[in-house]
Formats: sequence, C-alpha cells, structure tokens
Amino acid sequence: MPQADPDSSVRLQKILATAGVGSRRASEDLIFRGRVTVNGKVAKLGDKVDPAKVEIRVDGARIITDTKLVYLAMNKPRGVVSSMDDEKGRNELADFLGTFEQRIFHVGRLDADSEGLLLLTNDGGLAHKLMHPSYGIAKTYLAEVAGPLPRNVGRRLQSGVELEDGPAKVDTFKLIDAIGKTAQIEITLHEGRKHIVRRMMDEVGHPVSRLIRTAVGPIRLGDMRPGGFRRLSNAEVSALFKAVGD
Repeated sequence: MPQADPDSSVRLQKILATAGVGSRRASEDLIFRGRVTVNGKVAKLGDKVDPAKVEIRVDGARIITDTKLVYLAMNKPRGVVSSMDDEKGRNELADFLGTFEQRIFHVGRLDADSEGLLLLTNDGGLAHKLMHPSYGIAKTYLAEVAGPLPRNVGRRLQSGVELEDGPAKVDTFKLIDAIGKTAQIEITLHEGRKHIVRRMMDEVGHPVSRLIRTAVGPIRLGDMRPGGFRRLSNAEVSALFKAVGD
C-alpha cells in the first residue's frame, strides 16, 4: 500500500462513503471482502490514503475520489457555440454554467446549429481518450431530415458513403417517425469528424433540419432542459472510464 501524506491521508472507508459507494459500515465490508483495490493492490481495513493521489476501484470499477475533479453533462441549446470564451461574443457554454472554482472545458463540440448532450470536465486524461478516434466512443443522434426516406437509405449509411475527406458510415440506423416531407431518424456512429452527420445525410439526399445528440458512450441526455446541466454520478463516471478501457 502506498505511503500517504499524513496531513492528507484519510481512512479508506470514509473516502468510499464520501464518494457515494455506500455507508462507512458497507464500505468496511467491501474492504474486508477484498473487493477494493488501491493502485492495483487489494486494500485492507485500516488503510489510510490520500484520495487525490491514488486510484481506487471497487469490483474493478474506478471510483472518483479527487474532489477537485468535475464531470458534467449539459444539454446545449441550438444557437450556442461550443466555447467557454467565444472571441466573437456569441452565446456560449459559460453563459449557462455559472461559476466553477475549477476551470472546466468541453469534451469535443457540437456546432452552433446542433443541440443536445455535451460533456464537460477538468479531467484532461479522460477527455483526451473520449475525443480520440482510436477509443471509438459511440455517439447517438436524433435527426429530423427531409423525407420521404427510401427503404435503402439505412443500408447505404451502414455500408458507407464517400465524403470529400474519406468514407464514413453509421453503426446503426433507425427510422423513428415519418410525417409527410419530414422524417425523424436515430443514428449511432463512432465518427468524430466535423459536421459528419449533416454531411452524410446531404450525401444521401436527405439534409438535416434539426440535430440532437442524445448519448455519448454510456451517458444519455435524458430529460434535461435546454441549457441545463448536471454532475455525472460516480457510476456514470466509472462507466466512462470503462468505455475507454481505463
């Protein structure tokens, strides 16, 4: 077990309870049963560690114990740019988030005309992995497009379409609704290129009139109001780490 700074060390069961894993007694039971590890080693009752300097896992799931780390989900409204300090003075994310002691930044972006789920954090390591294409984090979108849609449009998108910067394809395609000259579709893809959904739908002849991102990996938009935000639960943060293999 790593030696903790005596001025910042805390009993492990208290750290787990503060992180929302369970009561102190329940956390003691987890430690006793060998289900808790600190920096890869099985913890023991009585262990004291610095929560900001160690990696704690319960049943293999990472537990966020550094209180300086912030993980947020936001429902970005249409017409807002994905920036915390827009040099052109346009409506920006900071207008909705208020003041945080920590400097937070957005994980990837949504263009101004798009809306929906945007993650924000000050955890640079996790943010980098979530944005890097090699980790293949899936994103799900709900789109209103010009209709009617031919039967083969989903197969075309799943097989791949050729764009000016290379081929692109979706993982899943689902027709949600079709009313007259408008259709509502849901697509999931691992692509992260700029305007990728709009460009793909343009390529198959059904331009997007509204685009909402509803999920990033295991995190879902849910019923958050436009402009609203919330802190991710410990389980959601652990799921994000699991999604990037961490």
